[in-house]
Amino acid sequence: MLETKIFVNKKPKLKNPICVVGLPGIGNIGRIAVGYMVHELKAKKFAELYSPYFFPFVMIHNNMIHTLRNEFYYCKIKGRDLILLIGDCQTYDPKGHYEVVGKILEFLKSFGCKNIITVGGFGTGKVSEKPKVYGAATDYEIIKNYKKYGINFDISGQIGTIVGASGLLVGLAKSYGMEGMVLLGETTGFPIITDPTAAEAVLKILEKILKIKIDLTKLDEKVKAMHEFIKKLEDIQRQAAEQMKKRKKSEELKYIG
Repeated sequence: MLETKIFVNKKPKLKNPICVVGLPGIGNIGRIAVGYMVHELKAKKFAELYSPYFFPFVMIHNNMIHTLRNEFYYCKIKGRDLILLIGDCQTYDPKGHYEVVGKILEFLKSFGCKNIITVGGFGTGKVSEKPKVYGAATDYEIIKNYKKYGINFDISGQIGTIVGASGLLVGLAKSYGMEGMVLLGETTGFPIITDPTAAEAVLKILEKILKIKIDLTKLDEKVKAMHEFIKKLEDIQRQAAEQMKKRKKSEELKYIG
């Protein structure tokens, strides 16, 4: 596979879908929140994205080979349909981020998707019992409409950049005829720590935006099961990144003239 590809099992017919994205990142808030939505809403998987910009290894999980991927799910909710995108990882390469994000946005556009919400984390270095949810959007109208749900959009002095797919998907959304918003759950930002409290804060906001009900009583239990898998993934990816750096350094040394 020489390029990022999306493999569709069966293309569903969707009515005015909105897409919610949760990929691994700070506190793994997006991955936890949207992964929990997939589980609780009994969403159906319909496509998988694979990319040469994901780390080049497979995992052994539950005695089976698991290839790194992003997964698309759908479910029917009142008024409109919902596409949920979760994944094992983001790319390790800046060019890869743009390629993967472009493929995702093209794919969403083919379903007539006009709105995208990405979920990530905002690391403060402090533990908060009641984490805030921060937001950024492509349009002032979105800020005006969603401020009432308790999202803090006054972030310019606190958050300068949103690195990775969460920011890029929303940043490039307009080029594909979509509007977008990023939701960032307040978290400590410590590495290899999943943050179910911040994920719950984001889920409560998503409940209001999407006008759905999610049973949050099983969140801690589900996070414990997810944590082991995510931690294993992060450990392997960290090792792979270190090996790649060492290899690159070794190659650079060879060419000093």
